[in-house]
Amino acid sequence: MKKTFFLLALLAAFPPLSTDMYLAAIPILQKQWQQPLASVNLTLIFFFISYCFFLLIYGPVSDRYGRRPPLITGIVIFILASLMCAFSKGLTELIVFRIVQGAGAAGASAISLAICKDIYEGREREKVLAHLAVAIGLAPMLAPVFGGWLLSFFPWPSLFFSQAALAGLALAGVWKMKEPYRDVSDATVWRQLANYIHLLGNGRFLILAVITSISMLPLFAFIAGCSDIYINKFSLSEQVFGLFFGANALAYMTGSFVCSRLVRRVPSRHLMSAGFTGIPLAGMILLLSARHTPWGLALPMFIMSFSIGLCRPPGTNLALEQVQRSAGAAASFLVFTLFVFGATAMWLISWDWSDKMDILGWMGLSCGALTLGGWFALQRVLKLEG
Repeated sequence: MKKTFFLLALLAAFPPLSTDMYLAAIPILQKQWQQPLASVNLTLIFFFISYCFFLLIYGPVSDRYGRRPPLITGIVIFILASLMCAFSKGLTELIVFRIVQGAGAAGASAISLAICKDIYEGREREKVLAHLAVAIGLAPMLAPVFGGWLLSFFPWPSLFFSQAALAGLALAGVWKMKEPYRDVSDATVWRQLANYIHLLGNGRFLILAVITSISMLPLFAFIAGCSDIYINKFSLSEQVFGLFFGANALAYMTGSFVCSRLVRRVPSRHLMSAGFTGIPLAGMILLLSARHTPWGLALPMFIMSFSIGLCRPPGTNLALEQVQRSAGAAASFLVFTLFVFGATAMWLISWDWSDKMDILGWMGLSCGALTLGGWFALQRVLKLEG
């Protein structure tokens, strides 16, 4: 089971590995290719657009043919696309190959969550999801540090070679893994895709998917805008930027770790309420913080990331609890919703704002208030028990 857990953690970490390791290179690409931030950030945005679209494909396919075949296919696509990204000669080429890379990464994320649903049940699954969130938190904590270290010795293509190597390890693990899904449907893929219509009619699942996704908006905006703030605004080196970004990821991981410790003693709804409360609070602190040092961004974002890490595992588990069949489609839809909102936040923060820290603060305050209000209303109306 430990091998399975570590494999699931590596698979679920594909998105942060594909983005956070690469963040320190964005200012370098701006200068090398003489492109504005909004243009270079298209390599992030289009990655997530492709990623979101293919999430909806992998889930039903894995319900029809099992988890291993589409998972292996996705990892192979990711490896090949990573190598092509490394050999890109311009921004257009890089955007195209990032789209293909997103198509491969989608399989790892969606199917790893479905495997978790296949193997674990109830409170055990909730605890495993919390532990996975802790492990996944290591990826965005270490990835920019590792990326900054690589950039101090090697040119930016080395980042994509590293991603291909890590994906190769995941491919080896999946190749040896036994098929975890024993209720493979004989329905066609098109009929499996129709399961999304049933999910849209599942009010509890849909509301929880939207609420947990909105709560993550400020974090995605931070991911897309932080290199510009830390490196261009505060003139930090790529290596120091990696440390600041890693501290933010540490906060998310700490929140998930606290969740894993408390989940057996504290009802899930209380953990979610506490986390959802911390998000608008952190947004307010960010709006009131000093703007002349990087700590004015780092400390409020630490609180916000901790809060998101605290509430996301029970929120994900509670959403999965609303679905009895077609776990692959449900897992895909959850991640799809998350990254559609995330790509929107990344696009928004890439605009030519006079102060991106203001935008992050208002986003944290508004999205946090909306999430908190929706969560309390959901508890009253549907009487959900965490």
